[in-house]
Amino acid sequence: MRCLPFFLLLPLAVTAGPYDGVYKQTVNSECSLVGADGGSLKIEESIFYGVEVECRMARPVDINDMNATIYHMECSGEGETWTERAMIMHDAEKTGIYMIWDGYAFRYERCEEGEL
Repeated sequence: MRCLPFFLLLPLAVTAGPYDGVYKQTVNSECSLVGADGGSLKIEESIFYGVEVECRMARPVDINDMNATIYHMECSGEGETWTERAMIMHDAEKTGIYMIWDGYAFRYERCEEGEL
């Protein structure tokens, strides 16, 4: 009988990423409505959930001297799949994030506990 190394028997721990959270798409967004028009978006365990789109955030590269990360986004939605690069960065107050795609920049405010 072959024995497995001890570390292989331990459950894998899932850790929160630096941008995990639920964010408002607009000032009046419904935080409890993730992925819908008029709702919010969510980042959880390296997956971005947007309006009718889901992107796996792969191959993170931290940007030196900035609180920002570039990701290779592997996306699917509306029957299609594609890849793009996106940069995510905390805002100055760390209450929201900036998300920059090729040609587009968005600022999202974090939803508070009572809004979810």
